[in-house]
Amino acid sequence: MAVPFTDFALTLLIALLVTLVGVVVVHVVAHLLSRRWPVAGELSRYTAVPFRLLAVVLVIAVVCRTSRPQDVTPNIWEGVELVLRLLSIGAVAWFVGALLLFLEDLGLQRYRTDVTDNRNARRLRTQVLVIRRLTVALVVLIALGAALLSFPGVRAVGASLLASAGLLSVVGAVAAQSTLANVFAGIQLAFSDAIRIDDVVVVDNQWGRIEELTLSYVVVHLWDDRRLVLPCGYFTKEPYENWTRRTSELLGAVELDLDWRTDVDGLRTRLDEILETTTLWDGRTKSLQVTDATGGLVRIRVLVTAADASTLFDLRCRVREGLVAWARDDADAASLPRQRVELVPPARTAPSPAPFASPS
Repeated sequence: MAVPFTDFALTLLIALLVTLVGVVVVHVVAHLLSRRWPVAGELSRYTAVPFRLLAVVLVIAVVCRTSRPQDVTPNIWEGVELVLRLLSIGAVAWFVGALLLFLEDLGLQRYRTDVTDNRNARRLRTQVLVIRRLTVALVVLIALGAALLSFPGVRAVGASLLASAGLLSVVGAVAAQSTLANVFAGIQLAFSDAIRIDDVVVVDNQWGRIEELTLSYVVVHLWDDRRLVLPCGYFTKEPYENWTRRTSELLGAVELDLDWRTDVDGLRTRLDEILETTTLWDGRTKSLQVTDATGGLVRIRVLVTAADASTLFDLRCRVREGLVAWARDDADAASLPRQRVELVPPARTAPSPAPFASPS
């Protein structure tokens, strides 16, 4: 309905003022509710800006849809409506995306990852991160599709695009085969629970932790602070070690080659003293055994357990240092490896007989 420009401007101004008051009221109510329910404050923090933009854009769009100034030509007004339609689509997509991010983070807050047994929390975090990327991509794709369909020219060529969709899909599938394979591999890794964020893995003989898992690649934080970036398809095709697949607790070994005169009982006593004075040992398992005796030496194997891989590494070093010091300071250094050599005097040989003299 065409109205005078002053009436249109007054209507738009009143609508914007009412919207501003409503936004302020919603903000105040959310702030008051956050004192009792922190979730309300988190929701306001995630959706405050997109909600305000969405409210303003929708109010302007409604006012422009119900009335228009008399002095504006239809062509110009169609352009204004197109811009408002695009802004509305963008604002709705932003608000929906922010709301989805809030819901995903709300689910993550129920599970802590800073505890000893955090396997379930790490699995949920991995899956939520993958779902987040999928939902954001889906929202953006839908918003772009809706925005493109707002242009009459795009709708006109839609039939021809659909007619050639079969050929294009085949060409696209061949061209993006490796990319799609990595995407599906990333989804498989996240929901099959094969690896999770913060899992301890050994990949290509390199120890590290899963730092990031996306739809196309996995980032492994190595022990020396390097990052190993691998495609998701690697973890579905190549073997690798996952030290925290079920639990973070691990069993480690320390081996020493000592002399035959080693006091094994004294070595066990020293091991007990080391474990009793350190917090690295979790108290589950300890053992010291002679596992081999060849080459003039005996092989001592010590088995200890720790809460996680990094703690186990420190514990093994601590046990090794303590036992080496015990072997060094042992009485008469009896435990230190020795190479025994027996010197045998050469055997006496009979003198060779005199040469036979021929008769003259």
